[in-house]
Amino acid sequence: MQKTSKGRTPRRPGQKKPSNTERDPVGVYCRIRPLISEDEECCIEMISSTTIQLHAPDGLKANRNGEYKETQYSFKKVFGVNTTQMELFQDVAKPLVNDLIHCKNGLLFTYGVTGSGKTFTMTGSPGEGGLLPRSLDMLFNSIGPFQAKRYVFKPDDKNGMEIQSQVDALLERQKRDSQQSVPKTPSSRQKADPEFADMISPDEACKSESVDEDCCFSVFVSYIEIYNNYIYDLLEDAPFDPIRPKPPQSKVLREDQNHNMYVAGCTEVEVKSTEEAFEIFWKGQKKRRIANTQLNRESSRSHSVFTVKLVQAPLDADGDHILQDKNQVNVSQLCLVDLAGSERTSRTRAEGSRLREAGNINQSLMTLRTCMEVLRENQMCGTNKMVPYRDSKVTHLFKNYFDGEGKVRMIVCVNPNADDYEESALVMRFAEMTQEVEVARPVDRAIYSLPAGRRHKNQAFKDELSRRLAERGGPVNPDDPGLLNQLIESLPALPPCELVDPTDDQMLPRLIEVLERRQHIRQMMKEQFNQTANTLQSMLQQFNSQLGAKETFLHDQQSKLNEKDKVILNQRTEIERLEKKSKTLEYKIDILQKTTGMYEQDKRSLQQELESREQRLQRELAERRRMEQRMQGVVTDTKLKWEKECERRVNAKQLELQNKLWVKDEKLKQLKAIVTESSGAPAERQEKPERPSRERDRNHAQKRSASPSPLPTVPPVHPMHRRSHSAGGEKWVDHKPSSNLDLDTVMQPIIPNSIKVSTPNEKALSKCHKYVLRHQELASDGEIETKLIKGNVFKTRGGGQAVQFTDIETLKQECPTAPSRKRRSGSAEGPAQIEDLENKPPAISTSLAYQKRRKP
Repeated sequence: MQKTSKGRTPRRPGQKKPSNTERDPVGVYCRIRPLISEDEECCIEMISSTTIQLHAPDGLKANRNGEYKETQYSFKKVFGVNTTQMELFQDVAKPLVNDLIHCKNGLLFTYGVTGSGKTFTMTGSPGEGGLLPRSLDMLFNSIGPFQAKRYVFKPDDKNGMEIQSQVDALLERQKRDSQQSVPKTPSSRQKADPEFADMISPDEACKSESVDEDCCFSVFVSYIEIYNNYIYDLLEDAPFDPIRPKPPQSKVLREDQNHNMYVAGCTEVEVKSTEEAFEIFWKGQKKRRIANTQLNRESSRSHSVFTVKLVQAPLDADGDHILQDKNQVNVSQLCLVDLAGSERTSRTRAEGSRLREAGNINQSLMTLRTCMEVLRENQMCGTNKMVPYRDSKVTHLFKNYFDGEGKVRMIVCVNPNADDYEESALVMRFAEMTQEVEVARPVDRAIYSLPAGRRHKNQAFKDELSRRLAERGGPVNPDDPGLLNQLIESLPALPPCELVDPTDDQMLPRLIEVLERRQHIRQMMKEQFNQTANTLQSMLQQFNSQLGAKETFLHDQQSKLNEKDKVILNQRTEIERLEKKSKTLEYKIDILQKTTGMYEQDKRSLQQELESREQRLQRELAERRRMEQRMQGVVTDTKLKWEKECERRVNAKQLELQNKLWVKDEKLKQLKAIVTESSGAPAERQEKPERPSRERDRNHAQKRSASPSPLPTVPPVHPMHRRSHSAGGEKWVDHKPSSNLDLDTVMQPIIPNSIKVSTPNEKALSKCHKYVLRHQELASDGEIETKLIKGNVFKTRGGGQAVQFTDIETLKQECPTAPSRKRRSGSAEGPAQIEDLENKPPAISTSLAYQKRRKP
């Protein structure tokens, strides 16, 4: 046979597992650790048996608005601070032990921050045994009477089991006994460890009632730890060298023929009792790495995995020996994992090797979270992303469980202390996400096709044989080695004789007589045995006929049950399809709700922006209306101003043209007079032509009046003017609109200590106590009249300024020589005076005494 080269073993194609659409979510439980002292602040509150509430401690703002944020998390079940270890075991670990006995795998691990009670939950303490010792106790209580002898099953170092014959197992036991036959020095270690003594009281012992009695069982345990992402065997007996101690060798992960992961070269010890399993566990527990940190006096620095393998094989047809068929051997295992707690180096103040350990612990837990997130995304969204199991030894070792090789249960341990609030919040979010991961439900595997009740029949036969022997006074146990000796001793004893002569007539007859009696008794016993055997055979035939009838009935019932199972399977398939569709719709609804929330938020922001823009638009419209009103006033004032200015300019131009015309007439008249005088023909003095002026028009208007008023002959004297109240010591707002005309008069109103504005504003009004408005309008005589409208400034309740008008002063510009438009009766000199005034040049207008002179 040609030897193959030592190359890399090619990967075999994956074994096609039976298609199973039934899936169960990962069971996540929560256990709350009691506070160490009553003075500590609590941040976790148990709302119900399935819900807890996490609220931020005092002094910590949990959201952006600075409010305290309370969050609720739901689990399959929540265990409060008063929960006992037995109650926790009944709900969490007991179903996994039942599945282990029925050839199903299980994975149970504790998760939480450092110091949250994970090791206590898994291991326990004296008087309060944890999940691990209670699981072992239940297992051995259930399979105790059906255990195979030691070394009948033997590991094949490839994650499988081999069956040895009774002779090989006996030789193996003798070999091991001879190796351990050297007497050891008695020490206290041979006694039960006090830390594990009396961990489980007899009242709390439990067992599984549905154990297959036609099988033989053996239990193998192994204990490993994952430290700094390296696997170490805690049960390995490495030789100790005091001179050059060698560090423990790390183990590697391999894949068996069924594509299940296992630790190559790991020590698997066969145990036959709970005490022996405790001893093996404690042996490895002493080697586990623990250290003292700021948060935990005995902090686990590695992930520990205690694996319990249950090997079972059916009995043969006689029900007396194990069936020597390796294909009929079934191996199931339960992994109890105590994960190291996540921690923050800022709180533990780890340095050196402790810092490196904390980094590796957090990295492995982060990989576990990532794997759960990818599994959840693949299941909910229908994607096929690669799950990064190989990034950590923890996830790589247990990847088969998440692929459907058994049930998965997780216990989240939390510390309600307020100092662990942020770490507890991260743990809660991971637990909530893990509950959404579904694992394929393991199928039931048939072990054999032999009829049931073989062990019971064999035991009934032995009991009947023992009863018959007991009735005859023989030994009760037919398997006793001294049975043959007792049977021989029950026969008549041979007489003491010594044959000296072959022809001895006395001794030979006595010896022949005794032998004949012994032969007769033997014959009677043989007949009785045959009769008993026939009776037993007839009974067995009767039992077999009854069993056949029952098997026929069971076959009919099984066919009916199969039909019902098919209907149930179809219904389950339909239910799963609907559940999958429901989950898809829920996921879409979740997405739509999130999208709706985003749109609602955008809508609210747009509404706020729209309202702000509407308010700004209203303000702009109000400002525009005020501006339009102001501009209308300005346009009206400007229009009046320019109309008056145009009228004044037209009148001035007309007057100037009339003056020029009058000058020309004068010159012509003078020239005519000169010419006449030079010709010697004096002529009568022509009447001097009148100079056209504005007074003529006014005189004509007065002539039309019924009683013309006389014109003053003396220029009026400027009377003493009173001092305006606006010249006080208070501060004024001098409002002079930009539409006012500059009259260029000598006397102008001067207001000291004033703020001059063209448009009043709140800033100017808030600084002053008085207000004056310069208003110009056209008087009845065609001149511009200026009014000073005065008022007091006071503050309003709304914080603004208001003006209350109190006084009006009128400033008027008049011509002193201009005739009054009023009629005056009793004056006969009026026409002559008007005629004289018309001949005078136009007078220059001066300001009245009412005007005030402007300061230089």
